[in-house]
Amino acid sequence: MSLSHVDCWIFDLDNTLYPRTCRLFDQVDKLITSYVVDVTGYEWADARKLQKEFFAEYGTTLNGLMATRNIDPHDYLQKVHDIDYSPVQPNPALMDTIRALPGRKIIFTNADRGHAENVLNRLGGDDVFEDIFGIIEAEFAPKPHNPSYEKFLAAHAVTPKSAAFFEDMEVNLKVPHNLGMRTVHVVPGADFDGSELEPFELERKDGEAHIHHVTDDLGTFLSPFGRRS
Repeated sequence: MSLSHVDCWIFDLDNTLYPRTCRLFDQVDKLITSYVVDVTGYEWADARKLQKEFFAEYGTTLNGLMATRNIDPHDYLQKVHDIDYSPVQPNPALMDTIRALPGRKIIFTNADRGHAENVLNRLGGDDVFEDIFGIIEAEFAPKPHNPSYEKFLAAHAVTPKSAAFFEDMEVNLKVPHNLGMRTVHVVPGADFDGSELEPFELERKDGEAHIHHVTDDLGTFLSPFGRRS
């Protein structure tokens, strides 16, 4: 399927605009487990099991904790994003490629704006994107659930049939596909060690209806689309 008609390019952030191999999100993942330990009093292994169950069922661990423990989401976001961003290496080539794409570029993430800005500052892309639509802007309704996308479309007046959605979690591409967007699943390279992740976190469904394209090299994938006038 062609992307020649696309005039709005929507990007997830974590493990999409930077490679999984830099292991930035591993830091967040461990801080989430620590937060679950603090809230529940569980041992680490049980807290991590609950964390992943919430992630699979609710879209984010945050959403699961809000539903079952009535936590303060702003406190959660501050604590789980208190990380070292230095593993994200500057990527001017990718940022230039995205900058050259025709039309609008927007980040749509289940993280918050501050985290996204910190990542973009490391990548060298703080001037590339029109806006960041984060979990606070979504009123804590996360992908992959419909209300998150509905809020995004309303906030940015996006026409789905002329948009493309880039995402590392294949489940988060189902709604964009159903809305009429082109979808691109951004996956890690074959040498990535995902043994510490749950299978659903790296799940691939190449060839299924909601996956139009798959790439493990976002810059190379995008470069042809920045050349058209």
